Amino acid sequence: MDAMAGNDEDRNGENAPHGVGLTTGEVARRLGVAPTTVRTWDRRYGLGPETHSGRRHRRWTAGDVALLERMCAWTATGVPPAEAARLARRGEPPTAAPPGRTPDGAPRSAARGRSRAGSGLRLGDVRQECRGIARAALRLDAAALDDLLSTAIAEHGLMAAWTEVIMPTLQAVGRKWETSGEKYVEVEHFLSWHVSGALRRTASAAVADRPGATAVLACVPGENHTLPLEVLSAALTERGVPVRMFGGALPVESLVAAVRRTGPAAVALWAQSRTTASRPLAQHVAGMEWGVRGARRRPVVLTLGPGWSGQTVAGLVRPAGLAEAVAALESVAAP
Repeated sequence: MDAMAGNDEDRNGENAPHGVGLTTGEVARRLGVAPTTVRTWDRRYGLGPETHSGRRHRRWTAGDVALLERMCAWTATGVPPAEAARLARRGEPPTAAPPGRTPDGAPRSAARGRSRAGSGLRLGDVRQECRGIARAALRLDAAALDDLLSTAIAEHGLMAAWTEVIMPTLQAVGRKWETSGEKYVEVEHFLSWHVSGALRRTASAAVADRPGATAVLACVPGENHTLPLEVLSAALTERGVPVRMFGGALPVESLVAAVRRTGPAAVALWAQSRTTASRPLAQHVAGMEWGVRGARRRPVVLTLGPGWSGQTVAGLVRPAGLAEAVAALESVAAP
C-alpha cells in the first residue's frame, strides 16, 4: 500500500511549504519509480533532499532530482544500487562505465561481441511522463509502470496519452531493441503487456449492442501487432460505440464468419507490415452483404496501419491516424 499511496507528504503536497520543490510522490512519478524506492535511496545511500522542514515536509529541488535521475540511469544499466549511488553523487553519467564494467553494466570480460550501446532510451523532446514510464519499463517495475500509465491516461485523456506519452516510449524501446541485439526484448514485451492492461482498465465495461452499429476490429492474417487496435477499441468504448475486438492474426475464414454473425456497421483491418496487408481480403469484406432483399447492407471497411501505405483500395476508408479512425467509426456507428 505504501508504494502506491505514499505518505501524507505526497498527497498534493498539502502538508509541504509551497514553492520550495517537489514532493516525494511527484519525484517518484517523474522518475518512474515507487515512492518507497525514493525513500529507500534517501535512507540507505543519503540521496535525500537538501530542503525540508521537519520529517513530513520534505521537498526536492531541481538539483536533488538531477541526482536521483543519475541514480536511475545507473541502476537501469544493471549497476548495483550502492555503486550507482556513489557514481551518481560523483556526477558521472552512465555513459562512463564503472571500473570493470561496460556502459551496459556487464563485466568487460563478458562483453566482447555485444552491443556497446548504453541502456538509456533516446526519447528526444517528449513529455516528462515518457521518461518516467521508460525508466519503470527498464527497471521492470510493474507497480510503478501501472501507476504511471494510469496517471497519464487520467490526466491527458486516452487519445493524448497514447499519442504523446505511450507511443513515443514504445517507439524508443523498439529502437533500443533494434540497435542492441536481443538485450531489450523483455523490456518491449513487459511495456506492451502493461500498456494493454492499462487500456483494458480504461474501457472495462463493454457497450451494449445496437443493431447495425457494431464496429469489428481485427488484425489481418499474419499480423500480431494489436496495441493500436486496443487503443482504438478503448477509445470507441469510451464514446459508447459497440466494439467486437478479435485481436491479432485473425484467419480469413474466422474474419468472414465474425462479420456475418455481427452484421457490423464498420470493419477496421490493421496491418503493420506491407507483407500482411491484403487488398483482396479488404475488398472481399467490403463486398459482403446481409439483411432482407431490398434492404441489404454492407460494412464500411477501414484499412489501418502502415502496412496499407501505398495500397489504394477503391471504396475503402484510409484514415490518416487514430483520431481520424475514431471519428470515422463513431460517425458510421451513430444511431
